[in-house]
Amino acid sequence: MSITLSVIKADVGGYVGHSESHPDVIAKGEECLAKAKKEGLLVDYHVTKCGDDLQLIMTHQRGEEDEKIHKLAWDTFVAGTEVAKALKLHGAGQDLLADAFSGNIKGMGPGVAEMEIEERPAETIIIFMADKTSAGAWNMPLYKMFADPFNTIGLVIADNMHTGFAFEVHDVKEAKKITFNAPNEIYDMLVFIGAPSRYMVKAVYHRETKEIAAVSSTQKLSLIAGRYVGKDDPVCIVRSQGQFPAVGEVLEPFTFPLLVEGWMRGSHHGPLMPVAIADSTPTRFDGPPRVVSVGFQLSGGKLVGPRDMFADKSFDPAREQANEMADIMRHHGPFEPHRLPLEEMEYTTMPQVMKKLEGRFINL
Repeated sequence: MSITLSVIKADVGGYVGHSESHPDVIAKGEECLAKAKKEGLLVDYHVTKCGDDLQLIMTHQRGEEDEKIHKLAWDTFVAGTEVAKALKLHGAGQDLLADAFSGNIKGMGPGVAEMEIEERPAETIIIFMADKTSAGAWNMPLYKMFADPFNTIGLVIADNMHTGFAFEVHDVKEAKKITFNAPNEIYDMLVFIGAPSRYMVKAVYHRETKEIAAVSSTQKLSLIAGRYVGKDDPVCIVRSQGQFPAVGEVLEPFTFPLLVEGWMRGSHHGPLMPVAIADSTPTRFDGPPRVVSVGFQLSGGKLVGPRDMFADKSFDPAREQANEMADIMRHHGPFEPHRLPLEEMEYTTMPQVMKKLEGRFINL
């Protein structure tokens, strides 16, 4: 059975500040998607949150980038924004960068990850959602899942994974893409995906069967708006088991709280802390950045789940380490490497400060 899985997110208003999603906003999302399912547009759906982001997980049979599905998401975010405005929530509608829907939600602010697949006899899906970080945050986890044998032993001992995976990498500043084959082009690929603010893993494919294994959102709000309007807070869909990494191999990269862009005012590096859905409430310096994960089995497009994957106690050490790393980074205050390098500050107040002082710079 061919099914399309669409995960679309937006920050439509924070409670309190940027720390949480209000129950009424989530309820409005439920109401909108329930109506769409009843009318036959959706096969199934799940509404959740990560921090202050409203997350719409939808299954349907309309393919990727379908106008009706994207308009449903847009209209849901608009409805959520109205709730947020009525409650005077912080930053109501901040991810909606257009006045009206124009056929495709891409480029309008919300983050989008979609894949069309033929359901396997057992279709295991893991969805990751992050808050207070940027779209390149998935680069290292996806590399470890699909190219690192120290993380994924299936690359070594499973016949159906031994040929490796292909990585589609996007240059978001030049609007170009390139595909690298792992393992033989790993060194070339790392030159680029090691710079996640510009080069981002968009999708991963099984090299032998050509089936899609993972897809992420690569929308950068600052590039769309031309200024800082909030962090991208990306999403990622990963297929698991069978010819793809096992669930434990998919989750293993998050036992290390990697340093990512984001945190306070989107201008700092901080540890990506894996937490249960209920704990995606970043308040310390508006952080540290959080990642949540929900797992499903797909059955005829029905979402059997969710399971809160990071509620597992075995991720407690990663959470403890993230807090220790947060302490270390915070001691740097406004100095790099806690604050982002200057080239990544171009969408903050830095340009205005430089313009104000340009007459005071004299030649040496």
